[in-house]
Amino acid sequence: METVKLTINGIPVEAPKGSTILEAARAANIEIPSLCYLKDVNCIGACRVCVVELKGRNGLVAACVYPVEEGMEVLTNTPKVRASRKTTIELILSNHNKKCLSCVRSNNCELQKLALAYGVDEDRFKGEKELTPLDTSSAYIIRDNNKCVLCRRCIAACKNQNISVIGSIRRGFATHIGCAFENGLGESPCVGCGQCIVACPCGALTEKSQTAEVWNAISNPDKKVVFFTAPSIRATLGEAFDMPIGTNAEGKMVAAIRRLGADSVFNMDFTADLTIMEEATELVERIKGAGPLPMFTSCCPGWVKYVEHYYPEMIPHLSTCKSPQQMFGAVLKSYYCQKNNIDPKDLFVVSVIPCTAKKFEVGREEQRTGDYDDVDIALTTRELARMIKEAAIQFTDLPDEKFDDPFETATGGGLIFGATGGVMEAALRTAAAMLDSTCELVDFKEVRGTAGIKEATYTIAGTEVRVAVASGLGNASELIEKVKSGEKDYHMIEVMACPGGCINGGGQPIQSDSVRNTVDLKAVRAKALYDADAKMTLRRSQESPVIKMVYDEYFEAPGKPLAHKYLHTTYVERGRF
Repeated sequence: METVKLTINGIPVEAPKGSTILEAARAANIEIPSLCYLKDVNCIGACRVCVVELKGRNGLVAACVYPVEEGMEVLTNTPKVRASRKTTIELILSNHNKKCLSCVRSNNCELQKLALAYGVDEDRFKGEKELTPLDTSSAYIIRDNNKCVLCRRCIAACKNQNISVIGSIRRGFATHIGCAFENGLGESPCVGCGQCIVACPCGALTEKSQTAEVWNAISNPDKKVVFFTAPSIRATLGEAFDMPIGTNAEGKMVAAIRRLGADSVFNMDFTADLTIMEEATELVERIKGAGPLPMFTSCCPGWVKYVEHYYPEMIPHLSTCKSPQQMFGAVLKSYYCQKNNIDPKDLFVVSVIPCTAKKFEVGREEQRTGDYDDVDIALTTRELARMIKEAAIQFTDLPDEKFDDPFETATGGGLIFGATGGVMEAALRTAAAMLDSTCELVDFKEVRGTAGIKEATYTIAGTEVRVAVASGLGNASELIEKVKSGEKDYHMIEVMACPGGCINGGGQPIQSDSVRNTVDLKAVRAKALYDADAKMTLRRSQESPVIKMVYDEYFEAPGKPLAHKYLHTTYVERGRF
């Protein structure tokens, strides 16, 4: 690899040719502040916060886009540079709704951090400001353009997802972010992945919070409130309480939810296992000729909505299985209520999920099995963290506690659902045993990792099974086009809307750009799940005693009529506009 030599603040640095000043500085542990830049998402040099001075040259340059040169002398903290950054931040604040005390991003806002670091005068530039109404049209996201800094990270994140339903509108002082024809986000073909939220540096984009509804249910003596948590939450919740990235906080998570006042805390890994039982059965049936191939996974609601909007012709290829969230709601309001003599209308079901699209999923008509939503509220990881803080629970001091019976036990197959490739590996573990009862293969490592597209072929019981995994909707689109053209031929394809899967979902704790630009969050968080899986005795979904119990006592067997009634669903064509 060809490199160039330069100095940054007098320190010798060697960097790959073609890299930027910002990349070279960070590789040498020299921090240059930025606002619009976000690694692998946005690099446009628009905000001018990362400007630096080059010795012997006039003017300032944006470090995030300016390439390194041999012999270059970079100065990052001269009086001229600091004055420029301060003025830039003050200009941004001149059109910013500075209600920081009531903002959910307070103390986790990149603009706030920069303003403090540079000692800005937030009222230096005063002028007329016209407040714009919030966009609350979607079921999952609130857009507040009064707090937008026009960094365009959200636009880039949406474009990377092959969606591009948001963009910059008008010019000059009237520039703002929105959808075509000034429509609300809920009127667009947005899929709800929430990657725009985790890319936003401030409070312009947030999930539509439903914590008040959960608090009300907990306080209602006529309601029995049960929580269940998605597989990935244990690997990310700790970050909201300053625990190291990748910490498995499962025990403290359960203890915290119990102290919020929940009547029971269940493990969604159980219905991840249940999903695999139904999905693996469906795959085996399709391989034998009972349905179109390839079969796409259906546990990611952002991906499902993407197909409904952008590739409706592929709907027959989606597995009919509900997601683990929706399966759990259906199990609770049928089997669990019957077994415990509970009227389903008195059971308040709360899921804790890594995903904003799940907020849309709970209200889908096709997901209902009665006259009510099977899941009442879907809370993001961030919302749960805020509830824990609001209740003054000292999270890191909590003892480790276990999930409640009867849905405590699950397998490693359910656990790894939270990482890209996890659903595929879990399905392969079970499908292999279905096709060949003597098969002991458990680790399918070829489908692991954070690559956007992974492919593998396995020979099981004399049958060659071809699979692929895509994370991020841009990669999913690439695979779909290859399947449609006949270039690729698979039996099963797993798709997760968010890059890296649920561990990098749009509802996960938001890390600052300084962390996201230097740490592979997807890999570190996923490692917590795979490490836990490797230590488990039960690693294939069919080995779970809870799975055996619910089939013996209620659903009879995977794919049977009652299982189809409660655990499977249908889809709708939505159109792009």
